[in-house]
Order: sequence, then C-alpha cells, then structure tokens
Amino acid sequence: MLAVLCASLLLVAMDATILNVALPSLIDDLRPGPLEQLWIIDIYGLILGGLLVTTGAVGDRWGRKRLFLVGFVLFGVASVLAATAHSSFQLIGGRVLLGLGGAMVMPSTLSLIRNIFTDARERALAIGVWAAVAGAGACVGPLVGGFLVEHFEWQAAFWVNVPVVVVTVAVGVRLLPEYRAPHPGGLDWPGAGLSIVGIVALAWGIKHVAKGSPNPSDVGALVLGVALLALFAWHQLRLEDPLLDVRLFREGPFLAAALATLLAMLAIGAALFLISLWLQYVHGYSPSEAGLRTLPSALAMLVGSLSSPWLMHHAGVRAVLATGLGALAAGFLLLALAPEPTTYPVVAVVLAGLGLGDGLAITASASVLVSAVPAERAGQAGAVSETAYELGVGLGVALLGSIHGAVFSHRMTDRTANLPLRGHDLDTARGSVGGAADVARQVGGDTGRRVLTAARGAFDHALTTTAYVSAGIVVAVTLLTVFMVPRGFKVTGGGH
Repeated sequence: MLAVLCASLLLVAMDATILNVALPSLIDDLRPGPLEQLWIIDIYGLILGGLLVTTGAVGDRWGRKRLFLVGFVLFGVASVLAATAHSSFQLIGGRVLLGLGGAMVMPSTLSLIRNIFTDARERALAIGVWAAVAGAGACVGPLVGGFLVEHFEWQAAFWVNVPVVVVTVAVGVRLLPEYRAPHPGGLDWPGAGLSIVGIVALAWGIKHVAKGSPNPSDVGALVLGVALLALFAWHQLRLEDPLLDVRLFREGPFLAAALATLLAMLAIGAALFLISLWLQYVHGYSPSEAGLRTLPSALAMLVGSLSSPWLMHHAGVRAVLATGLGALAAGFLLLALAPEPTTYPVVAVVLAGLGLGDGLAITASASVLVSAVPAERAGQAGAVSETAYELGVGLGVALLGSIHGAVFSHRMTDRTANLPLRGHDLDTARGSVGGAADVARQVGGDTGRRVLTAARGAFDHALTTTAYVSAGIVVAVTLLTVFMVPRGFKVTGGGH
C-alpha cells in the first residue's frame, strides 16, 4: 500500500521540477516569452497549493481512496493534454489541470498513511519514506527530464506519467482501503472559495510584485490575497466542522513545522530551477548531463529523510528541524560566498547541503503536522503539509526566480551597452539567459560570443545575489523555529 501511495507521490513531486532541464528545448519549440516561461514552470505548484485545503477536506468527507483515484486519473488525462501542446497557452492549461489532479492526490497520500499506520514509530518511518519520495521526486525530476528530453522530446516529460498512472490506479483500486470521517458534515463552500482565491491571489501578487515596478493590479492582488486569507481564518474560527482548524496554528510546533516545510521547498525549488539553467546555459551541458549533475541533492535528500525518524526519537523535533534548516542556510551561504565564476564542485556541495537539509526538515515537519490532528481529520494535516510543500516550490520559482531575473536584466543592461544589438534582439538578450543564448546563436561571430560571455557573467552574479537573499530567509526561519518548538518536544501517537 505504501508503494502505491509513493508511486503516485513521486510523479506529482517530479512534475514540480521535471521541466527545469526541459525548458531550453521547450523554448526552442514553443517560443514562450520570459513571463510565459515562469508561468509554465510555476503555475502547477501555485494551482496545487491553492486547492489543497479544499481537497483535503473533500477527502475527509467523500473518501480518501476515492479522491486519490479520481485525482490520479485526472493527472493522467492532463499529462496527455500537456504532451500534445502546440502553444504556450495549451501547455499552461495542461499544467493547470495537472495541478488540480495533483491537489486531489497529495493530501490523500499523507492522510491515508495517518490511517493505515496507527503506531507512532511505524508512522514516523512511513512518513520518512513518504518524505524521501516527495523530496527525491523534486530532485530527480531534472535528471529524468534531462534523459527524456535528450533521447526524445520535451513532450516525453509528460508522456512518462501515463503508464505509471494506469498501473497505479489499477493496483490502488484493489489494495488501498477506504477511509472517511465517521460523521462527516457538509463542505464549507464559502470557505473553500476564500482559500482558493486567497492563495492564488497572494501567489500572483508576490510573483508580479517581486519582478519589480509592479502595476496597481499586482499590488491589489497581493492585498486581496492577504485579506481573503484573513477572512478565511476568521470564518473557520466560527465553524464547528471547519475546512481547516486554524487554531492548530496557535501551537508553536505546528506553526514551526508548516513554516519549515514552506521554506525548505521554497529553497530547493528555486535552487533546482536556477542551477538547472546554470548548468545548461552557462556551462553548456546537455539536458541529461545537467540532470545527472543535480543528483547530489536527491541522494542527500534520501539520507536526510530516512535518518530523520531515528534522529527525532533520540534528539527531538527541534534539533532535527534546526539542523535541517541550518544545512539549507549553509548551502546558500556557500553558494553566495563562492568566488565568481561559480564552479560545479561548489554547486555539488551546495546541492548536497540543500538536499540533506530538505530531507530532515520535511520529514520532521510532516510528522509533527500529522500527529497534531485526530484520524478523522487527517486530510487537514495532509492539506497543510502539501500546501506548504507545493506553495513553497511555486513561490520559490516565482519570488527568487523573479529576483534573479531582475538582477540578471540589470547586469545585462550594463554589459550589453556597447554591443551592436538593437530592438528586439537587445531586449531578448537582456530578458533571460535563454533569450541571450538564442540571440548569440542567431547573430554568431564575435558579437555572439560577447553576448554569451555577458550572459554567463550576469547569470553568475544574479545567482550570488539570490543565494544571499535565500540564506537570509532561511536563517530567520531557523531562529524562529528554535524559538517556537520547546526543547525535547517529540511526536506522539496522534491528535485528540
């Protein structure tokens, strides 16, 4: 049963990062602009994150097995739609449906684990495997995507989902037990609407404000998102059977676990996205070569996730969370302080630190969240964990990717001032490293080489700046986590 849940989780997690190394090939084929490129990458995580609270509550009431199976079938259909895309619009639409299907699958996996494994130690080990698969999926995504793109086309990154969906659904129908709340109430549709629109509006606002020079509608979306989520929290406090028991966030360990998941995935999502581009555009590796060079993060993630249950039992949750977040901060600081141009050995150590920290933090956080709720509301714990997970990946690419893009464009404006480029070529070269590489190929000669050299230097500089920002964020959350989680706090058998 755990294998069935993990197989589905692996696909959903891989789809958050599998396009990172496929992006150059996709750009050559569909010609998306810089903004469309970001949407193609992060709309999946943003939609998924926006829907998880609602789908977690639906699973508690409708049946977690049923929601899991329907969601995974939709995931397969959406994969076909994305694989057959002939325009950026269709591809983004396919990614939206993938996010919807994934939102039905992900909270179901964690809530089913909560019900299947009733012993605290067995559950901690199962969650360790779950977290290893979830994290490894995000890390292995570039490797699998690179292999598929190099030997086939970028569409193969979606076609690979289809046979796994067919087999997993067939096996899941036979093996998985059904669980639902014994006395389910009606679904809070107003609360569902507030949570979905609030999270999406918040993510939209952060995404566009982070680009710099936001227009009033971008700021308005950010304010609307904050207001709607505040209204959602107030509304939930008035209900006997809420979609999400927001009172849980008053508990320091629960809030710390949610923040740790959000920040850990924000860090690893943005890092894998930017490092994949760096490997291909700055160092010229093929997609599969670039994917292979991100493997240290996956291996370290496995070590962190599988060792976390033992460490939590002996050292407590606070020590594991602080160590995991500290490893993330150390990885970013190493990347920021490394001399330019950045070399791959440095990046390999950075990836290992990020993977280890992510594995420790995600496993400890999921264990805390699951143990905080009773079995009949396990969907709420799954929703919080997965919302933080997927929203972290999406916001990492949106926020840190936008910061990186703004620094890159500013640097390229200075570096290309004396180059014989005009009009569209100049704007394209300054817009993104992919655009600069495309212009360099088109103009060729000495000018092309100078454009490529300028882009590589600008990308390195922007990567350093983004690493400093990331390190600062993670250090702040590490200190907050140490403050909120009591010394010696340990995971128990379940909530009351």
